[in-house]
Amino acid sequence: MKIPKRIQPLVDEGIVDEVLSQLMSGKEATVYTVRCGDQVKCAKVYKEANKRSFKKAVQYQEGRKSKNSRRARAIQKGSKYGKAQQEEAWQNSEVDALYLLASSGVRVPEPYGCFDGVLIMELITDDEGSVAPRLNDITMDAEQAREDHAVVMVYIMRMLCAGIVHGDLSEFNVLVDEYGPVIIDLPQAVDASSNNNAKSMLIRDVENMTTYYAQYAPDLAQSKYAQEMWALYEDGELTPDTELTGLFTESTESADVDTVLEEIKAAFEEEQNRLERIREANEE
Repeated sequence: MKIPKRIQPLVDEGIVDEVLSQLMSGKEATVYTVRCGDQVKCAKVYKEANKRSFKKAVQYQEGRKSKNSRRARAIQKGSKYGKAQQEEAWQNSEVDALYLLASSGVRVPEPYGCFDGVLIMELITDDEGSVAPRLNDITMDAEQAREDHAVVMVYIMRMLCAGIVHGDLSEFNVLVDEYGPVIIDLPQAVDASSNNNAKSMLIRDVENMTTYYAQYAPDLAQSKYAQEMWALYEDGELTPDTELTGLFTESTESADVDTVLEEIKAAFEEEQNRLERIREANEE
């Protein structure tokens, strides 16, 4: 097929030998299969900012910090250089997340590098060597649904332990090969500790996946993995090896406002008495 304009420089540099086909075109990128030497890989070509249809990108970028102070200032000012740097940071965020998650025990495509807005990564295939299907393109029995759901919950937990929330996880962002689920599409991954939307995004990710698997195993709909994970995470007790139960009971204890007000009043009176004693001592 005709070589896309954005991939041509990679062909010129010998990184890519041949573009084989277009796999898909999404809201933030177009993905191609390419031949690199004797291997077939993926080339994910990110769309330019003014052509992306990904909604509420600001929510996802909250908390992302640049190690380069000049770059951070430029991004904050919104200058031409800053916008270019912000775009580069958006493109590189996925490859950074892929490397981090792969080392954290999460199954993701192996990244090979990001070159001027083109991410080269592993092509996930099925047992026949064809491109692996997305989760939404397959069916399964209840036992398989429970097994794969448990695997995905562990992956989400390990992502959280690594400080990342996917932020857009659904049956459309999971591939399935002969070994099970593979998490994909991470350019919008958020920082769990510094993004104020992280908790709500984690809950949404878990609910999306649970709702999908629950159509095959309805009992999964009653699980509360997101709440369990986040509570453990906030308490500093979540580890990559935590055995999740899917059980969680919301606290029913409400603040006793009258008691709190009485304590504040007592503390105020005590302070006033202390100041009065100091005043009296100074007058003697």
